[in-house]
Amino acid sequence: MTLDQFWKIVEKVHRDSHGNMDKKCESLDVDLRKLTLEEVCSFHKHINECQDRAYTWELWAAAYIIGGGCSDDAFSDFRSTLISMGRETFEKAIADPQWLAEIDYDAENAHYEGYQYVPTKVEEELSGGKRLPRYQAHPAQPSGKRWDEDKVDELYPKLAKKYSYTVTKSRPWWQFWKS
Repeated sequence: MTLDQFWKIVEKVHRDSHGNMDKKCESLDVDLRKLTLEEVCSFHKHINECQDRAYTWELWAAAYIIGGGCSDDAFSDFRSTLISMGRETFEKAIADPQWLAEIDYDAENAHYEGYQYVPTKVEEELSGGKRLPRYQAHPAQPSGKRWDEDKVDELYPKLAKKYSYTVTKSRPWWQFWKS
């Protein structure tokens, strides 16, 4: 499967689901089952490559602002959600994460968990239960420049404004116990 074929499937699923992530997962499952195991493995390889390509500090900062925080697991979910929105959205967000302030990006579903697992599920079922290995090692660290949690809103002020994100300086836990 070529990269163009991969994106064609992703965009069809996005369009057919009207952006609903549960429906995307169901539709992707149906569409992948129409393919051979080899094609599903190739689709899975492309999704992993896109996940790795989007593994940047800059995009993580945007996910952090949109979600009001973002763990490493949530960032994986964020990247999958972004991929599920299609090639143009993915490419623009990678090039300029603040661009996400220009679109209607659903903060509640920004860290949707599940889309990235659909190819694995279909692969396992088509292969008779065999779990196939990951195609390449995931990068150990995000690329780009690391950011400071206390200043993340300064990186992308348009996103911070749109999602009403403000840095809150937390007190040490023991200060909550003082009268």
